[in-house]
Amino acid sequence: MSSGILLIVGLGNPGAEYEQTRHNAGAWFVEGLAQDVNATMRPAIKFHGLHSTAKLHGHDCHLLIPTTFMNLSGQSVQALASYYKIKPENILVAHDEIDLPVGDIKLKFDGGHGGHNGLRDMIRHLNTNKFYRLRIGVGHPGNSKLVENYVLNPPKKSERDMIDNAMHDAESVIPLMLQGDFQKAMQALHTKNEK
Repeated sequence: MSSGILLIVGLGNPGAEYEQTRHNAGAWFVEGLAQDVNATMRPAIKFHGLHSTAKLHGHDCHLLIPTTFMNLSGQSVQALASYYKIKPENILVAHDEIDLPVGDIKLKFDGGHGGHNGLRDMIRHLNTNKFYRLRIGVGHPGNSKLVENYVLNPPKKSERDMIDNAMHDAESVIPLMLQGDFQKAMQALHTKNEK
């Protein structure tokens, strides 16, 4: 059995104007985890991001929010992973997912980038797609031409509540992921989702 997750990355764009946009859902997730354990996300220049080493459910885990723009996220992740010698399969990346309805949340291992620029850059920098993804559903505007504008705008309050609830559900399976029980984590999360 592979060891568990050692690094949780939350993808987003830096700066106040992007903070509340759908594209920053991954960053919201990591901010939430950090708040839960009173971990302070501090700027780390060598990792091009905000970083904290947190004790989550008895496990030491790195939290990272890249402060590069989304399409350069891989630079940040690769810098931290190589510094701490963390293998891609011990990384969980939380990101917004337009192919899932608002408030749906899914866990998956490997696969393509699905047009997501943050994932695309990570795959390029890590030279593999063998890492875990926490896909946070933000819904789809219905037309591919509208996607960019859609993800760079904040969700409606009701949608944000649904996303927050889904992230709360995902937090409950983090202990399983930290100990390497990935199948159990997927089962638990996807069962919650179907309710």
